[in-house]
Amino acid sequence: MKLKKIHHVAVICSDYQTSKDFYVRILGLTPISEVYREERDSYKLDLAVGGQYQIELFSFPNPPARPNRPEALGLRHLAFEVDNIEEEVAELVKHDIKVEPIRIDPFTNKKYTFFNDPDGLPLELYEG
Repeated sequence: MKLKKIHHVAVICSDYQTSKDFYVRILGLTPISEVYREERDSYKLDLAVGGQYQIELFSFPNPPARPNRPEALGLRHLAFEVDNIEEEVAELVKHDIKVEPIRIDPFTNKKYTFFNDPDGLPLELYEG
């Protein structure tokens, strides 16, 4: 195998308009394309992340709940690299988003913290 890079990460949400607002307005991701698939009663929104990656935001009728925290089997969290973590945390807090205290990675000495999307998906900010 010759994997080149991660192309996209898919996220299924319970309330499409709430999650779309969160990822576009609050996190500042840029919409690439949006389609409604009538046969599935499902939206799909492609979002650009840093000009290199994509998040696919899906809605489906009655999706199952995410497994409970902590350390549920499967995808643990999605991490975004930022230049200044304190500035980005302040921006999230302005939107009434609860953010965990900033910590230091003991191996890299880099700052990081966690917050959740509207469905409780753990998201990380990691200062690069």
